[in-house]
Amino acid sequence: MARFSVRPRWLLLTAFAGLAVLLAGCSDVRYLAQAAGGQLELLRRARPVAAVLADPQTPAETRRKLELVGRVRAFAVREQSAGGLGLPDHGSFQSYVELGRPAVVWNVFRAPELSINLYTSCFPVAGCVGYRGYFREADAQAYAGSRRAAGEDVTVGGVSAYSTLGYLRDPVLSSMLSASDASLIRTIIHELSHPSLYVAGDTIFNESYATALEEEGMRRWLAAHGTPELREQDRLAQERAAGFEALLLRTRTELERLYAQPLPPAELRAGKQRVLDSLQAQYATLKTSWGGYSGYDGWFARGVNNASLGAVAAYASLVPDFQRLLARVGGDIPAFIAGAKACAAQPQAERQKCLRGEGT
Repeated sequence: MARFSVRPRWLLLTAFAGLAVLLAGCSDVRYLAQAAGGQLELLRRARPVAAVLADPQTPAETRRKLELVGRVRAFAVREQSAGGLGLPDHGSFQSYVELGRPAVVWNVFRAPELSINLYTSCFPVAGCVGYRGYFREADAQAYAGSRRAAGEDVTVGGVSAYSTLGYLRDPVLSSMLSASDASLIRTIIHELSHPSLYVAGDTIFNESYATALEEEGMRRWLAAHGTPELREQDRLAQERAAGFEALLLRTRTELERLYAQPLPPAELRAGKQRVLDSLQAQYATLKTSWGGYSGYDGWFARGVNNASLGAVAAYASLVPDFQRLLARVGGDIPAFIAGAKACAAQPQAERQKCLRGEGT
């Protein structure tokens, strides 16, 4: 996500960029080397949060945000009986890295000129993902340029945070701290959720799981620590994110239907342009309804095409099913995690039924 100013749920697919490339048995040695080198550089530069807080040179806002991260982290891993969420503690978010840049990783998404389906890369553990991540923006742009020259639709987006799924102790990154308090709280809970359950190759299951925990965690945080200002900040951000997601998903569906038609390429290209022009007009209307809020302008500024829309999918579509599972165990999060793991062990086609309690 330079950095996404807001964090729609579908953008969370970027969370595994670092882990995917680190564990890849990839033939592209330079790609693997930059990924491993970028991750190791983060570990080298990480400072204990306590030391950063004690440093008189630390800016006041950085100090305030790090203190907030510490409180949210403690809340997330604290036992439920003590008022926390009871998430497993893998040691993340206890160190800090000042990146000196707006993003930690830049992801490159690619799609054919007349298809909304992303090209994928497959890695051990992480499975197949629809992007390649680079720790240097110049490397990402160079790769993107080579694919554009080959006739592909390409987009590049910066990532403010990602999870290594408990394999490493992830630091707090300076790129995370530019988010609003509400978004930062959600990010910490979401990323701390991922290491407790990850299913290779099933992004929808993984993201819905972490989003369900994010939603429940945010609900409990607001109940225990929320202020009227924080509640309104979160409500407004979620409302805008939902509207933006809905607009992009509708446009993606329009393009899918268009490309499924047996039309000559020239007609498909003309239809594609009409759909994209309509998207721009609809976004302008949406902005007006938001009083001119421009937080999503950067997404459009990078250029809208099959790749940027192909990265949009209903990655949180199973959230209601995970929420039903949470309700069945009486809101007990460790029991919820155990139940979700049992469903994850089922064949992919059976996982949703398992979450719903069907056939059990």
